[in-house]
Amino acid sequence: MGTTLGSLVTDLACVGVFALIGRAAHDEGLSLGGWFDTAWPFLAGLGVGWLGVLLMRDRPAPWLVRPGVVIWLATVIVGMLLRVVIDAGTATSFIVVALVFNGLLLVGWRVFIQLSQFFSRWADRMGTERARRDRAAQRRAAVRGRR
Repeated sequence: MGTTLGSLVTDLACVGVFALIGRAAHDEGLSLGGWFDTAWPFLAGLGVGWLGVLLMRDRPAPWLVRPGVVIWLATVIVGMLLRVVIDAGTATSFIVVALVFNGLLLVGWRVFIQLSQFFSRWADRMGTERARRDRAAQRRAAVRGRR
């Protein structure tokens, strides 16, 4: 996911899954048109979030957690505002579900990537440190063997 395009595709999939599960949970049918009716306000919000991240002065990598939070909040806030405009419903429970579910998806995959990178670097350092200790032990053993 260490690419901008990969991050965007993952985010689009996350919002798509959110809309799909929401429609299925409410027995609203799984037609493409129905899915799009549910998804488009959040996809627009996702676009606003991505634009915000791309326009940030320090241009953080979009697969990091901080831009993920910006993208997540923009997705839900803009999505809900658009739902108000089109009179599609914004019950408090729906806002909470949208915040939690999209947060878990849009920020969650970024947390997973960053943790896996951290532990990979940590394992590399530990492996390097262990190899250094093994070489030092071998040198000590060789010196003892010469005595």
